[in-house]
Amino acid sequence: MDAFYASVEQRDFPELRGKPVAVGGSRARGVVAAASYEARTFGVRSAMPSVTAAKRCPDLVFVSPRFDVYSAVSRQIRAIFAEFTPLIEPLSLDEAYLDVSADLAGIGSARDTAAAIRARIAAETGLTASAGVSYNKFIAKLASDQNKPDGLCVIPPGHGAAFVGSLPVRRFHGVGPVTAAKMERMGILTGADLAGLTVDEMRRAFGSFAEYLYAAARGEDHRPVRVNRESKSIGAERTFEHDLSDWDSLQEGLERVADAAWVRIERHQARGRRVTLKLRYNDFRTITRARTVPAGVADRAAFGAAGDLLLRALYPVEMPVRLLGLTLSALGEERGEDAQPGLPLG
Repeated sequence: MDAFYASVEQRDFPELRGKPVAVGGSRARGVVAAASYEARTFGVRSAMPSVTAAKRCPDLVFVSPRFDVYSAVSRQIRAIFAEFTPLIEPLSLDEAYLDVSADLAGIGSARDTAAAIRARIAAETGLTASAGVSYNKFIAKLASDQNKPDGLCVIPPGHGAAFVGSLPVRRFHGVGPVTAAKMERMGILTGADLAGLTVDEMRRAFGSFAEYLYAAARGEDHRPVRVNRESKSIGAERTFEHDLSDWDSLQEGLERVADAAWVRIERHQARGRRVTLKLRYNDFRTITRARTVPAGVADRAAFGAAGDLLLRALYPVEMPVRLLGLTLSALGEERGEDAQPGLPLG
């Protein structure tokens, strides 16, 4: 879905249309859960501290999230998916992998199936969706971002390696800012640059991540679409510009991390019982502490309270803190079904 939370707000409240909108937080505190495309032109992004977003876009309109509404719209969209395939792997409220090989609607190609799904979503919800169509999950995910908003991108067999080779490595799933910076220092800027390394060179540089990168750079991904997929844990962490040592600054830092984590938890509709605090001192020693909530973590307040208790147990800290992280361990294991035989993409 395109700027899902913000688009729902602009749909339901016409006075917000055409304006830069941030869902979540406030000008004083919190984090942005989603930003409209008008806000994104100013560099406003999800998980950004609200105060930073307000500085980048002085006219930014903050609205409170309505997760019950987003969940209801998500269920509408999932119902549309189910008319075309039973093989649906949700990634969040607004994103999913679909294996349409069975072609339940008898459309004949994956491209036309994606077009039909997008048309139904627009007609029934008043919202736009972008789709990536390809022969594996890795390339389909990259393609889904290629022509946003309201776009469709098809990468057929035989074209995957060239498509991946043309993209910046920072767009690869799993390549975060630290890894991207390391690659840049090595002169690796695109997928083609990455594909120029041998697997042994990748292992020396990236360790256990090498096998994934080696396959991805060549457009290879053999993972099936898995039904009823659940994340084992969801969270967030933050490295601070200045090390923290007093209680007020530590608590404020943890609150911001908890806000960012809860945005992701709600987006994935995750619920769990175990909260884990990660703390890294300025000598780079890292420790973790966990707390289990037998009745489950029901809301942001309970999540934050569990993190606060874990932090209090470590205070006063041994030395200044450079990073804090907070994670919720969700219940359930990944389950899936095998993919169906192929359907023509075009």
